[in-house]
Amino acid sequence: MGDRAKTPAGAAGRAPTADRPSDIRNVVLVGHSGSGKTTLVEALAQTAGALNRAGRVEDGGTVSDHDEIERRRHRSVQLSLVPVSWGGRKVNLIDTPGYADFVGELRAGLRAADAALFVVSAAQEADAVAASTRALWEECAAVGMPRAVVVTHLDTARTGFTELTEVCAGLFGRDDPDAVLPLHLPVHGPEAADGHAPATGLIGLLTERILDYSTGVRREEPPDEGRRELIAEARARLIEGIIAESEDETLMDRYLGGEPIDPGILVEDLEKAVARGAFHPVLAAAPAAEGGAQGLGTVELLELITRGFPSPLEHGPRAVTTPDGRPRPPVVCDPEGPLVAEVVKTATDPYVGRISLVRVFSGTLRPDETVHVCGHGLVDRTRPAPASAPDEQDLHEADDRVGALTSPFGKQQRPVAHCIAGDLACVARLGHAGTGDTVSSEDDPLLMEPWTLPEPLLPLAVRAHGKADEDRLSQGLARLVAEDPALRLEQNPDTRQMVLWCLGEAHQDVALERLRERYGVRVDAVPYEVALRETFGGASSGRGRHVKQSGGHGQYAICEIDVEPLPPGSGVEFVDKVVGGAVPRPFVTSVEKGVRAQAARGIATGHPLVDVRVTLRDGKAHSVDSSDAAFQTAGALALREAAADVPVHLLEPVDEVGVLVPDEYVGPVMSDLSGRRGRVVGTDRAGPGRTLVRAEVPETEIVRYAVDLRSVSHGTGRFDRAYARHEPMPPHLAEKIRQRTENTT
Repeated sequence: MGDRAKTPAGAAGRAPTADRPSDIRNVVLVGHSGSGKTTLVEALAQTAGALNRAGRVEDGGTVSDHDEIERRRHRSVQLSLVPVSWGGRKVNLIDTPGYADFVGELRAGLRAADAALFVVSAAQEADAVAASTRALWEECAAVGMPRAVVVTHLDTARTGFTELTEVCAGLFGRDDPDAVLPLHLPVHGPEAADGHAPATGLIGLLTERILDYSTGVRREEPPDEGRRELIAEARARLIEGIIAESEDETLMDRYLGGEPIDPGILVEDLEKAVARGAFHPVLAAAPAAEGGAQGLGTVELLELITRGFPSPLEHGPRAVTTPDGRPRPPVVCDPEGPLVAEVVKTATDPYVGRISLVRVFSGTLRPDETVHVCGHGLVDRTRPAPASAPDEQDLHEADDRVGALTSPFGKQQRPVAHCIAGDLACVARLGHAGTGDTVSSEDDPLLMEPWTLPEPLLPLAVRAHGKADEDRLSQGLARLVAEDPALRLEQNPDTRQMVLWCLGEAHQDVALERLRERYGVRVDAVPYEVALRETFGGASSGRGRHVKQSGGHGQYAICEIDVEPLPPGSGVEFVDKVVGGAVPRPFVTSVEKGVRAQAARGIATGHPLVDVRVTLRDGKAHSVDSSDAAFQTAGALALREAAADVPVHLLEPVDEVGVLVPDEYVGPVMSDLSGRRGRVVGTDRAGPGRTLVRAEVPETEIVRYAVDLRSVSHGTGRFDRAYARHEPMPPHLAEKIRQRTENTT
């Protein structure tokens, strides 16, 4: 595998097609930020003949990073599909962002793919490789996804190829390090002035052939005896690793008995082991030199993808239900089966409108047919209403008409006649569909189980910049959330803030840029407010007197109340103990309205008053001048007077927090939580080398914990949180908030 030259198939400007699922390969590229995924996609596309010249990320001119935000940032922020053709097969290369803030795009790429290429950079320290890729590797292993490792940046390597391969074997092959082994070793040219010796070719460990890329076009050469001796140990280990995964149980005995094994048999066994996820080869790759047509190792990588990675037919059946939750038989990859597709990405084009990238799992998707769109949790994501039904918000199901089908290639959308099971395509004007939704037949609607996404835990409070923005804000935010399921929109009922929950600061910045550039909505970021509350520190009484006479119908209302604190979570309880009709029955309700309205406005700092019992015990009314409004005012005055005689405690929300980190960061995480006034309540084992730290922490201390945890754990930790209760805030902190409130009022 990978040691044979192959004539590139496909041509720039023409969309590659496949008529059978067996001729399709869906491969997602994953890896840490800066590992070279986008550059590798460019190199593979050039080698396959889909590009005449590969672009550079630094110049903002690559096929994958075609969005204006990506060009400015020189970083991928969204999933991108680059289809190429090689050896008569269509290869869908799915480029994903490496930065943790865009893990939603990464999860979508994993959903759309049948195999993964883990891209690691030799230019980074070996320790940095581990942090961001180990969890992803385990995630792929859990679903049985075949994987291979690609080492990039050999020209500026800090870590040698052999050393990095050993690191990957230790990280990714914990149970069996011999399941992660190189297929080739790099051949380095003369040392340059900067001290680096760029890789100019590869040595095939199975064929013992030199694959020379120094001229920009791959050539095979026989090795000299000196190089045979250098690769002997690595070659023997590779052969033993392949034989250990072979389905031929006699092969190991024959090999150990000294019988020469045909390289063709080894290649065939290698392909089978890779396809079923039992063996993970390590390869090297680099872009073509200036004027070259083929990048280092790109031919070998395309050969691995087309011959070693599984087709969609080899992916297991997909579980489906009816929209109301009734189970249905799993669907298999059959172009003649029932239509089941999933939206893996949603984008908006200024000319075309909404464009949905879909993976078809069963059936065949065709233009102009009517389909059923169904999704999970649409109410939570706050969909915009369609123009045909402006009052019909938060649609969970809808029928839609498929527009034109296209195959994306950067900014280009190249028309295709249909999209068969196993393939990916873009659908224009699928107006009701958002990322993660299921597209199926209108006559037999089905629903796929959604992929898992981390909960966005970094809040961004926004408000419209001007009147024109205010009119478009709700629709713009709703469309933004429909495109990116890793965003969550909340209208906080306590603080009345519009909050966009994100995964990190870069996620926030990109969301604001898209809101401004795609939807023409400018917003101002405002400080996020934690939902604080107030309560009485002891029992008290108050008298509310509202008596006015101004020459006409007067106002007369007097009420006397007792206030006592209640246990946490009790809310506001109102009790009527008036005797003798001192306050007429209709006005008792008015007093209660006034008390509850004042409690909602707060007493000392403007935060809602909770956990008190208010007892109306006496009062006076006038037969002419008393009114509902007067007694509401008197009730509010009585509550304020009662609060003047006792301390009013400020309550803050306390969250139950679970922090999952590698064992080596447990100490720093616990220390950091303690510094945030947190109480660590326990730790649990959470798999090999990982610990779950459980704590209770005031929400005011973890507003930015999504960012701070990355610093403490070097990007390896993640956390979740859930509201537990409100507790009194320490007096010195409460006093600061009171002073701030007084200064702003």
